[in-house]
Amino acid sequence: MSWNSRGLRGSLLEEMVNLTNEKYRERNLALIQKVPTPITPVEINKKNRQITLAYFDQKSTVDYIGAVQGIPVCFDAKECAVDTFALQNIHDHQVAFMKDFERQEGVSFLLISFTKKDLYYYMRFLELEQFWQRAKNGGRKSIRFEELSEEYFFHTTGGMYLPYLDFIQKDLKERD
Repeated sequence: MSWNSRGLRGSLLEEMVNLTNEKYRERNLALIQKVPTPITPVEINKKNRQITLAYFDQKSTVDYIGAVQGIPVCFDAKECAVDTFALQNIHDHQVAFMKDFERQEGVSFLLISFTKKDLYYYMRFLELEQFWQRAKNGGRKSIRFEELSEEYFFHTTGGMYLPYLDFIQKDLKERD
């Protein structure tokens, strides 16, 4: 697999999220885990029992799920190399899962990395749902950088950590 192949897109962001989650777990602030994508093996190397060919078994939900101080949390991490975020990067089943999660009093959101700007965005589910409905109703099928709320942009801290817990707290306060 080459360094710029689709399979490695988002791997730096994923690593940053994983490091952040580990830091939060060590501090007893949150327990968030990566959701593995279910696959069905087609070919297995009998010598080393390694899967050599597989297909995705079913539609996945979101990238991460867990709890923050007793609050159920789920989110997806997305990377964007330009100033517009294409909604085609999100799937119907993911939005439906996040909506159901919110109905159960959980917190759903997207973490979007704007790589060109070295900037991150916490997108509340309420905001995502508005953009999603706009696209479903024939409107713009992407989100312009300028459309996003300045108060939900952030940089990494300590070089590799994404302080998304601060934004979950802000999100919850705005719901009250």
